[in-house]
Amino acid sequence: MRAASLRERLRWLILGVIAVVLLPLGVYSFRRTVHEVGELSDARLAQSARTLQVLIENGGLSALQGREAGRVVVVPIATRSVQERVLHGETNESEVGFQVFDRHAQPLLVTANLSALPPPETGSVGFRDLQIGKYRWRLFTLPPDADGIVIRSAERYDSRSDITVALWFEHAVAPLVALPVLALLVGWAVRRGLRPLDELAQRLSARQPGSHDTLKVAQAPRELEPVLAALNEQFARLEDALERERRFSADVAHELRTPLASTMINLENAEASRSTREADVALAGARQSLAALARRVEQLLSLARLETSSRAGHRAEVDLVEVATMVIEELSTVIGDTDVELDVALPSGRLPVSGYEVALAALLRNLLENALRHVPAGGRVELSVAREGDQAVIDVIDNGEGIPRERRDAVFARFHREASSRGEGYGLGLSIVQRAAQLHDAPIELLDSPLGQGLRVRVSIPLAREVSITPAPAG
Repeated sequence: MRAASLRERLRWLILGVIAVVLLPLGVYSFRRTVHEVGELSDARLAQSARTLQVLIENGGLSALQGREAGRVVVVPIATRSVQERVLHGETNESEVGFQVFDRHAQPLLVTANLSALPPPETGSVGFRDLQIGKYRWRLFTLPPDADGIVIRSAERYDSRSDITVALWFEHAVAPLVALPVLALLVGWAVRRGLRPLDELAQRLSARQPGSHDTLKVAQAPRELEPVLAALNEQFARLEDALERERRFSADVAHELRTPLASTMINLENAEASRSTREADVALAGARQSLAALARRVEQLLSLARLETSSRAGHRAEVDLVEVATMVIEELSTVIGDTDVELDVALPSGRLPVSGYEVALAALLRNLLENALRHVPAGGRVELSVAREGDQAVIDVIDNGEGIPRERRDAVFARFHREASSRGEGYGLGLSIVQRAAQLHDAPIELLDSPLGQGLRVRVSIPLAREVSITPAPAG
């Protein structure tokens, strides 16, 4: 079965709510109105009987008592045709009437339509219903007056039924006629209200792959604004992810091409060489190219891991002292192969920060490797991790040639290399450092070295909350 559209659901839900609210109200109003009409009719019936009683008591009684014995005064009822001709409308005289009895229950005055109605029983006063032939009557009997005169008024239920039928038409026909019109109006209102969704669907269909344009809907309602914000955020994330993939693919193609080509040339030279010495030199060159290739792959994978760690989930608490110790142990062989003095100053306690261990390790590793690469033989590199206020500060200081201030912003570009760098660098180190710092909302400063020359790289990372640091012992 085809799922109902949102328009159909809203239309039927609105109509259903209206029906659920209005139908009980209509039934209650109808029953209440019928009850009020019944009470009003009873009051009119009682009032007519009392009016007749007053008239009889003030002049009509002597005339009625002076009639011939056994003679009843019968009030004629005009036919409907006469009523229409004289009164220009229906009066329903045949549906109302009255009776007057003496103390002996003998009729004195009756209407023609009630002439066959027997006298009231002794003690029978007030309202009662009585079936006479095919009609049902509502009777009201007054108690006997001082002269024993009993007056009874009556009304046929036909008139009340006519009122009830009129009420049914008023309460039922009007809603039945109004419901289709209401359904059309509700459908129009729903379509108009959902027009921003139609526009959103059209804009999504027309959106080109790779577009960086912000998705907008003219006069978007407040309820749609979070949807637009979420969609734009998802588009930005998707485009960012695609851009990272494209950039990584381009990096791989660009950076692996040279070492692979160098390796192939050296291997071909080794195969074509007739001299063992020349073959050894070619194989050594191939080995060196493969080592460079491995190093370059590791750098590219580090960039990829940084991006992955930021998408893996929430940050975790990471001990920066533990990460620094791990990185120094990892680079111990590299440090030992260089003629560079490395001084390390770490606090004796923990230094927790909120972040990603992989990214922090890559940050420290590349800072140290970059410093070692730019320091000549016999140079000096200092690594310091300390707490300053609510931040953990990483300082990597060297006494190399440094970087002129006007070129310090450019060194963060990918594959940028300074001419003074020593060894096999690929211009990715500081780019990795910058990305890792961005993941931790940590600013990077390139400052002058306090060692007289060289560079000082400072990274300030916000500490995790409620951090207690044991200060390093003096000296």
